[in-house]
This record gives sequence, C-alpha cells and structure tokens, in this order.
Amino acid sequence: MKFVDESRIRVDAGSGGAGHVSFRREKYVPFGGPDGGDGGHGGNVYAVADSGLNTLADMRFSRRFRAEDGESGGKANRTGAAGSDIEIPMPLGTIIHDEDTEEYLGEITPATPRIMLARGGARGLGNTRFKSSVNRAPRQSTPGYAGESRHLRLELAVMADVGLAGLPNAGKSTLLSAMSAARPKIADYPFTTLYPQPGVVAVDPLRSFVMVDIPGLIEGAADGAGLGHRFLRHLSRTRLLLQLVDLVPVDGDLTGQVRTIDAELAQYSAGLAERPRWLVFTKADLMDEDAARALAEEAVAELEWPHPWYLISSVQRTGLEPLARAVMDWLEARRAEDAAAADGRADEEVAP
Repeated sequence: MKFVDESRIRVDAGSGGAGHVSFRREKYVPFGGPDGGDGGHGGNVYAVADSGLNTLADMRFSRRFRAEDGESGGKANRTGAAGSDIEIPMPLGTIIHDEDTEEYLGEITPATPRIMLARGGARGLGNTRFKSSVNRAPRQSTPGYAGESRHLRLELAVMADVGLAGLPNAGKSTLLSAMSAARPKIADYPFTTLYPQPGVVAVDPLRSFVMVDIPGLIEGAADGAGLGHRFLRHLSRTRLLLQLVDLVPVDGDLTGQVRTIDAELAQYSAGLAERPRWLVFTKADLMDEDAARALAEEAVAELEWPHPWYLISSVQRTGLEPLARAVMDWLEARRAEDAAAADGRADEEVAP
C-alpha cells in the first residue's frame, strides 16, 4: 500500500433528537398532564490510536465520517436513544488540525490514544420539561441541536527515536537493513527510498530503539527540491539524528555533504537544526581501514565537529555494534533525565 502522510477529511457529529409533545391519557386518570420525553444526544466522532497502522492511506478512500443522530423522544416520558459514536482509527503520530480555523486539536500518541474530533448535538427537550404551576399543559418542546462539522487536516509524523539524514546514496537504507529487520529498497541510484521506513534496532534483550530512514536530502530540499522535503517533519519527531556521510562521494567533497545538510535542516526548522546530531562515515570497506579513518578524522577536524562521530561499513557490518550501543546508552540517559524531570514537577504540584 502506498505510504500517505497527509490527508484531509470531513467529520460530522450526530444531531440531537427532538423533544416530544404528548399528554398522559389513561382510563381513570383525568388530567394526566404532559409526558413528552427528551430526545437523545447526537453521537460524537473520535480519533483513536491503532498500532497496526503506519500510514494514512485509508483516508484516501474514506474521506467523510458521520456519527449517528439521536432519536426523538416519545410519550410516557421515554427518552430517545443517543446516537452511536464513531471511532476513526489512526496511526500513532497523527497530528490533527482544523482546516478552516487552523485550530490544533491534538496528536495521537500512547499518552493520548483517543481525541474527540466533533461533539454531538445536544438533545431537544420534551414538553414535560416545561410544566410549571402556571403552565400545567405545556405544548412546547425544543428540537435537537446540530452536531459539529469539521474539515480536518491530518499529518503523520513517524514516531522514532533516531532519524537518518544524508544525501542520496549515503547508505541510509543499507544501514537500516543491517541494524534492524527492516527491508528497505536498496539500489545504486539516487532516491531509492520514496517514503519513511522505520526499523527496530535490538541491542540487547529488552533494550531497543526505533530508527527511521527518509528519502535523501539535496540542496534546496527545504524549498521543495527532491523528495526529502516532504518528510523532514518525521525527523523533527526524533531525539537524535545520525547524519550519514559517504567517504567516497562522487564530487569528492566530503565536508560539503555535512554543510549541505546543515543548511537544509536550519532552513526547514531551527529546532531541527539544533537537534543532537552525530556523524556516521559510511562505506569504509571501499578503502584501507587506516586510510578511511584518516580521511574521516581530517573531515572532522576541518568541520571542527564537536559531537560524536563513527566510522562504519554496513556491508561488512563493522562498527555497527559500537554505534548501536552508544545510541542506546544516550537514549536511556535522556529517558532517565525526562523521568527525573517529570518526578520533580509532580513533587512541586503536590507540595503545600
């Protein structure tokens, strides 16, 4: 199925049922009074997380979703049945905006697996509600109210711990296939990857992280050139970026690869440009080990690179285990910091 990470849909909540006007009519019960019941509430529309989905492709075929209307009230103070809610399954990482007002409605995450998209209309009131000491036989009721209708814009950002960035043919797909069970398409021409491809990297039992590969970036990507610009949002969801650098680029400009990606990330988003990023020099098997390391060290010195860097060969699987363990250790340290910060905020909230 084709990967889809943007979609537009319409959701309509159910309308409330109308109130009923009737009077009690029974033998030996004169002046029974009003007994019209209320209508039922209209159904709501919800977005719910579905871990089995990883694309919005289903939204290409079903673009309108409507909840059930509430039923009208009945005599003998019978309340109409409420309209059934409708739940729309969406993949984790789906960001939801109102297309007309640009209102942010929420994001589907493990912490927020269910979001109301449109509220059902309120029910109408039956004539029993209007009975009073001065109005013993009311003949008025209220109709049900219309439910909310929205045009929504859905954007999917793949949820991953680590993102792979780099120029086309830098070896991102090869690295993903070597470190995980993912099987992305690999070929010797640019833009082999056409959509984000996640993979789970298992370091040890019960220790793993999710890594995502996106189409290669080229100069001008942030302005729409190439394919990668459409998927830069997926990198913005990651904690750590691994920038892959081809040791034997076609143009021979080793450091130019890094500067190109620097510029594109900065132009797309200041937050993305400031994301922790490590350099990973690939294709070390194409030259002598000492020569490859010397070339990488020269590039790091020229760039004055302050962050970690690694030298690997995905084909020969050299350098992959140290890289995976370093990434895992770094992620666990960040998670521990987040947990400590959350505990600190909780203590502040309960403090007198």
